[in-house]
Amino acid sequence: MAVLTIGEFARASHLSPKALRLYDELGLLTPARVDPVSGYRLYEPGQLEQARLVAWLRRLGMPLARIRVVCDLPPAAAAAEVAAFWAQAEADLASRRDLAAFLTSYLAARELSATRAAEGLPAEWPAKGTAMTAPGATLAIRYAAASDIGRSRPVNQDSAYASGRLLAVADGTGGAGDRASAAAIEALKSLETWPPSPEPGPLVTPRRVMTPPPSAAGGAPPPVAGPGDLLSALAQAVQQAEAAVQDIAAAGPAQRGSGTTLTAMLWSGSQLALVHVGDTRAYLLRGGELFQITHDHTVVQSLIDQGRLTAEEALSHPERALLLRALDGTQAAVPDLSLHEVRSGDRYLLCSDGLTAVAPASGIHQVLRDAAEPAAAVRELISLANSGGGPDNIACVVADLVESAELAASPPRA
Repeated sequence: MAVLTIGEFARASHLSPKALRLYDELGLLTPARVDPVSGYRLYEPGQLEQARLVAWLRRLGMPLARIRVVCDLPPAAAAAEVAAFWAQAEADLASRRDLAAFLTSYLAARELSATRAAEGLPAEWPAKGTAMTAPGATLAIRYAAASDIGRSRPVNQDSAYASGRLLAVADGTGGAGDRASAAAIEALKSLETWPPSPEPGPLVTPRRVMTPPPSAAGGAPPPVAGPGDLLSALAQAVQQAEAAVQDIAAAGPAQRGSGTTLTAMLWSGSQLALVHVGDTRAYLLRGGELFQITHDHTVVQSLIDQGRLTAEEALSHPERALLLRALDGTQAAVPDLSLHEVRSGDRYLLCSDGLTAVAPASGIHQVLRDAAEPAAAVRELISLANSGGGPDNIACVVADLVESAELAASPPRA
């Protein structure tokens, strides 16, 4: 059979001789034989297909170690591995896109602030969250929250909290999980007065849906903060929450191993800042469509991301409740932090897996779409989880972004 020299093979495969030598050293593309006199690498024409596959995978940005795995797999499994890699690449790209957008806005705001300061004007961060709102209108939050013990657990370890500034859910684990989840949210409450703002809302107690008095939800909008300051404040509050949980877990043998997840949003007057650790979730209903805006930090989600597990298989996986990140005091948790521009009419849901592990996404979507008020949505979501057996505690927060004038004209109803 005719063989190709490394130069001929390089031209046919669109790989450089240098790359071919590297792939030979790594075992990715071994020559058919090596000339014993000249030392030239010689390739068979049948090797062109694998060479082109390696070139395509490199163009995707796949690391060489992962390319070796793909090349060793049968075609169907190799296709699944490529799909899993690209799904992760798109998720990483989306995360970098959000960061780039944030940095663009942040740096532009700093330039504007410097210009305003030079002109003797207040150097505040410009509000951007009213793009879909009538000129001169401001937005406020109409909200409701509740946690429920469910139908199988002896203790409610879920906590839910809502106010005109802060929305939060936490799902405790371990012997003192109820205290851990409550402590995590308590640590975030300091954000309600950062920067100083009028009266925060009450803590929501189990089995009760509470809405604020009109003055709490419909008063003056909170002071506007810069995005860098906002995210830094959230990160610091999470560190305080982690320290509080660590103190609880270290209090005695019965508390050892206790921890909590945490998903919270802070209203800045123009944006919602989101912090997320664990498998509690945040959703956005916008224009009738429902979007999950958090990513679960669980073993099964990582397997889904890698293409080794489908979403349907994850529902019955034996490790579906195993967390990769949580506030447990054993190691510093790295929270996901992001900023979200809001529109009038947006509806947000924060919830624990006591809802999402039982209720189908279509059922959650329907409740959020059809419920007239946040309080009604919370009640129906908890009922939906309990009608599915209620195997776990349930925590829900629902918040609507509305124009302040609308909220004042139609205050929340209990």
